Amino acid sequence: MTASNPPTNSAASASIGFGSPVASAVIHEGWVLKKRRKKMQGFARRYFILYQSGILTYAFDRDQPVRDQVSLHHSAISTAPGRRDIHIDSNTTFHIKCLSTEDFDQWMAAFRRFIGPGPESRRSLTIRHLTRQSSNTISKSSAILENMTTTLADLEEAISALAVKADKDKHGPVFGLFKRSSHHSSIHDPEHSPIEEKSPTQRVHDALETLKTQHAALSKSIVTLAPLLDVGQTMRGSPISPPPITEEEECKTPVTYSPSSSFYTPHSRKRTSVITTTTLSESINEWFDANSEGAEEFILDIPPAQLDPESRQPSEVFTNDSRSSLGDSSVETASDGVVEGESPEVPSESTTTVDDAPLPIVRRTHLPTAPVGDEGSLFAILKKNVGKDLSTIQFPITFNEPLTLLQRAAEEIEYYELLNLAAAATDPVDRLCYVTAFAVSSYAHTRYRSGRKGFNPMLGETFEDVRMKFIAEKVRHNPLEMAYHAEGPNWELNATSAGKTKFWGKSLEVIPLGTTYLRIGEDTFEWKKPSSFMRNLMVGAKYLEHVGKMTVENTHTQARSTVEFKSSGLFGASPNIVSGAIYSPSGKVLTQLEGKWDDQLSQALDASHFKVLWRVTPYPQDTQEYYGFTSFGITLNEITSDIDGKLAPTDSRLRPDVRALEQGELDDAEREKTRVEEAQRERRRKGQEVLPRWFKQVGDEWQYVGGYWEARAQGWKDSGVQALW
Repeated sequence: MTASNPPTNSAASASIGFGSPVASAVIHEGWVLKKRRKKMQGFARRYFILYQSGILTYAFDRDQPVRDQVSLHHSAISTAPGRRDIHIDSNTTFHIKCLSTEDFDQWMAAFRRFIGPGPESRRSLTIRHLTRQSSNTISKSSAILENMTTTLADLEEAISALAVKADKDKHGPVFGLFKRSSHHSSIHDPEHSPIEEKSPTQRVHDALETLKTQHAALSKSIVTLAPLLDVGQTMRGSPISPPPITEEEECKTPVTYSPSSSFYTPHSRKRTSVITTTTLSESINEWFDANSEGAEEFILDIPPAQLDPESRQPSEVFTNDSRSSLGDSSVETASDGVVEGESPEVPSESTTTVDDAPLPIVRRTHLPTAPVGDEGSLFAILKKNVGKDLSTIQFPITFNEPLTLLQRAAEEIEYYELLNLAAAATDPVDRLCYVTAFAVSSYAHTRYRSGRKGFNPMLGETFEDVRMKFIAEKVRHNPLEMAYHAEGPNWELNATSAGKTKFWGKSLEVIPLGTTYLRIGEDTFEWKKPSSFMRNLMVGAKYLEHVGKMTVENTHTQARSTVEFKSSGLFGASPNIVSGAIYSPSGKVLTQLEGKWDDQLSQALDASHFKVLWRVTPYPQDTQEYYGFTSFGITLNEITSDIDGKLAPTDSRLRPDVRALEQGELDDAEREKTRVEEAQRERRRKGQEVLPRWFKQVGDEWQYVGGYWEARAQGWKDSGVQALW
């Protein structure tokens, strides 16, 4: 395994379009396990050689021709030291597994010769700064589950091989005529190794023993899950982690970020860092791109011994000038989120934060059914109602999505972890940056939501979400107004949601009228939202575009931030761009902000460095087939064990028309919608309209009066709350 001269075999110099690597000396060489190109075919032993030129090659044997090679100069090198895995992402992706810890250390020492010493050269996305022991428990359980999944796949493969072997033995030497020699296979068959492998029987035995050990470890880990508190919160994603976007999807439209410009552009695979493995623990890592020279190193896990619960600090947003080496305790991390499986059958986990005895809950990752029936022509409906308020127009049930407007208001608070970070920040600029990122993040859920509208709530209808103590209520029928309140550690948010619409012929403009107020200690922030446009009403694919300026002002210090939502315009301009700045009370620009409202928002530290303030949770793989819902949105109409029997009788989850539409029962949904609306008209005719219960009007705004969670704890006794349906 020590460095030596390159092989003299002329075939070894045969490269595949990269030039000859043998012109420079060998830095390191030896056997490693390389993942085969086809899925479910496992790893095979290959001989790798790293040259001083930065070219890494492999072959079936030292004296065999080079099969493929990559240049390390512009690669993303991700590692999982605990599993001795190394993933090299360049024009070609290599997934390799070292045979021993010593081999891993030697290879990484060689690779680090090509990881530049500059501030942009190394970054680490780890789960080092887990803020709670519960998050560590979830991560360990998920890692064990991942290993079990891999072991099961190996076991299935071994059993199949055993069956084939038994069949061959049964038929005797007839099949032996078709066997190829190991030497022939090593030269001509890229998916077979010349190294002798374990027998299928031994592989089955080993896999069973491994499963027993993993099952015992998982059982032990699950026992500790009962006292979980508020796991799964991340500053780059929602508390509910979705099934990650697959490698194939990531590779279709890779994007890179240029700190010196205000937009993202599609880019080649040369510098695109994507999730290139399909393992569970690696799926929780998000890789952020920056223009830099040299390879970059990502650490996907760290030894458990280094995860000392007593020394964990609150996680910090990833910056591209964070540098690390293995075991470096100063590394910054981008996420401490809950581990989420790739398959829809692996549910996300979360806990409640309101009840005295939080219980682990399982949240769904898919709606019961996809949309049933065509949504119809919105243009045809609007054409017949020119000049009318959109909220007064009667739409067929097929124009609705299975959420009310109150539930859609909760989607705006999905990234409430940013408010936790803002409340914990001591620097006023950092605090304002996080608050601004939160304001921008409230649009992320609208990326694929242009086709259908939410159900109009009934007067007095409510919706709660215990994850951020969110309570919303419809407080006025005409014009439609809703109020909502949320709170967390040292922060409290109040907002009034109202608006008006304008029909422009080819587009529909929604003009928000309400104001959002956020209190953090002595600081009070407020902002109004810019207009939103639904484009292509007549022809083409409809989409939402948010255009205008949004100012977030700290009324206590007079500092402010201004963010402009830019129109994509014509000539192929990049869509969904936002850019802005943080201003001091005197009006001096303190820092710049740029990004996309459906992707991320970053703070520019200087011309070549930036800090990611917020990054969107990856959208579900089939999001466009399920109303365009995010993973967070999928959970909003779900009645989980922690809230079953505790919801207010007025909660949106109890509406029969919304529930019927979610189940794909259009006739029942239409019938129930008509019944619920007629019941409201009857109450109005009798002078029995429901008055706002949890909010009071102060000027043009509505403020939370309190008491909701207290009434909930008492089972709604003597609360005066009556069912609406």
